[in-house]
Amino acid sequence: MLIKRYIFQELIEHLYKKEISFIVGPRQAGKTTLMNILQDYLNKKGEKTLFLSLDFERDMPHFKTQLDLVQRLKLEFGNKKGYVFIDEIQRKENAGFFLKGLYDMNLPYKFIVSGSGGVDLKEKIKESLIGRKRIFELNTLSLKEFLNFKTEYKYEEMLNEYLKIDQQAMNLFMEYMNFGGYPRVVLEETLHEKKMIIDEIFRSYIEKDISFLLKIEKIGVFSNLIKILSSQIGNLVNFNELSTTVGASLQTIKNYIYYAEKTFVIRRITPFFRNIRKEISKTPIFYFNDLGLRNYAIGLFGKLTETFQAGFLFQNLIYNLLIDKFARTGVTIHYWRTKDKAEVDFIVDLKDRIIPVEAKCTRFPKIERSLKSFIAKYKTEEAWIVNLGFKETVKVDNTSVKFLPFWEIIE
Repeated sequence: MLIKRYIFQELIEHLYKKEISFIVGPRQAGKTTLMNILQDYLNKKGEKTLFLSLDFERDMPHFKTQLDLVQRLKLEFGNKKGYVFIDEIQRKENAGFFLKGLYDMNLPYKFIVSGSGGVDLKEKIKESLIGRKRIFELNTLSLKEFLNFKTEYKYEEMLNEYLKIDQQAMNLFMEYMNFGGYPRVVLEETLHEKKMIIDEIFRSYIEKDISFLLKIEKIGVFSNLIKILSSQIGNLVNFNELSTTVGASLQTIKNYIYYAEKTFVIRRITPFFRNIRKEISKTPIFYFNDLGLRNYAIGLFGKLTETFQAGFLFQNLIYNLLIDKFARTGVTIHYWRTKDKAEVDFIVDLKDRIIPVEAKCTRFPKIERSLKSFIAKYKTEEAWIVNLGFKETVKVDNTSVKFLPFWEIIE
């Protein structure tokens, strides 16, 4: 059974736009599989398609110049409409300018392109293809995609109800917390095979994206940095301390963190503030794109047995759910901490209002002092305490504090 990716429908709708459909995301998140499914969809509709990959030696000659590729496309389609799939474009030097030239030729072909997110690729794509592309970010499986696949899509239209009443649901939740959402990991049945695959994914990322594409020589330093960050999710990151711990310069640490962000391994969250003199600013917090990779890096892959062990990991999950929930809306998400140690996990900034959000990996959460302090200061209309199953709304001053089971914020 194929794993349904919910970005698929957005890509279908964009197939008929002239813009390049550009799929980016972590290595082995399923980009090639998704492109194959898209090609199959078009073939069944009677459309002409061509799939090329810079991973295939036989296809490499077609990418020496734009003219070489155009000649191949004309051989395949003539001057008629066709859909061109290009996989692993990050292997092409100056990929953004290469694609820009093709687009500006006004050819009768629609380009669907994927890349695993090499830093140079992503930045040059942005500056070279302004107005010529739409970026679709395909991450590892979201909790929603994972749960629907694991339940064979029986409860796709009533996932909340399933999570509320079925005891098996918590087992699946713990499985996701342990192993994350890499498709190949999800598809394996045994712990041994899951470990082998996540190890291969991590090594492939280090060797191909970090060493080969980005020309980083201090692979050991980079790998150790990822391991340290995996132990600090939800905590303020001090770059100077990281520099001392891993034995690298401050600038090297900043560069390596930047690379880890641009290759979709970690996500940076910055502070929320209205009064910069009273609140700590600039110091970031990092969360992992995939929980399984985070657990692997810290040596906890498959070892989470009870929810009480999962405080910061649950916090990471809720951050990822919020990112999915508010994707492409212009909403920003921050954290809040003050010099007197008051802290709130997330501040959802909707521009016209803000929602403080606390993540509590428990069935019996409480309203803590820090959240009350935030409410008193900012007079918010509502606040959320996301937890493992409790649902209720109470009033704190004029603020509606909503206790929400995690499934109620699944996008």
